Amino acid sequence: MQPLIDNARTFGQRPEEFAELAEGQSPQVLFITCSDSRVVPALITGARPGELFELRTAGNIVPPYATGRPTGEAATIEYAVEVLGVQDVVVCGHSHCGAVGALVRGDDLDAVPAVRDWLAHAAGHPAAADPADPTVAEAVQHHVLAQLLRLRSYPCVEKRLTDGRLRLRGWYYEVHTGAVREHRADTDAFEAL
Repeated sequence: MQPLIDNARTFGQRPEEFAELAEGQSPQVLFITCSDSRVVPALITGARPGELFELRTAGNIVPPYATGRPTGEAATIEYAVEVLGVQDVVVCGHSHCGAVGALVRGDDLDAVPAVRDWLAHAAGHPAAADPADPTVAEAVQHHVLAQLLRLRSYPCVEKRLTDGRLRLRGWYYEVHTGAVREHRADTDAFEAL
């Protein structure tokens, strides 16, 4: 923790670099990814402060849209799309994902009931060609596509997709190589960016 504190102490010593940020934000992208500490959206994309609007959830899960039962995730998505007017939404899964791995293996999560109940929102259990594969690559990629489909059920997303003001993108990040792949509809495969 101490190196993080030391950096935080010196971080604000260059206020001129941050003054413009006080005027507001206008990110072009909503980046939905896992809470995993190895996945750092700004590092992966090279984004500067103000360029990405981030939503991080365990397993990059997009919960079902439900009127009358707002969630922080739904509010973040709606704000990004309706208020900030993002043009792209990226759902980024990653290799070695503990959440997807737990679903694939059918892990007993009774000791962590909040995690168990959250993972129930995953839109089914993603299948894997080899459940013993620690990267769970195939399962994570299927999971990303399921979350993109789930996003389409959000009224604000559906409206912006219909009028051509929003694009959805599915990414897969390999924590062990740094490679990023994007789902291509024409080949139905995740390919290098």
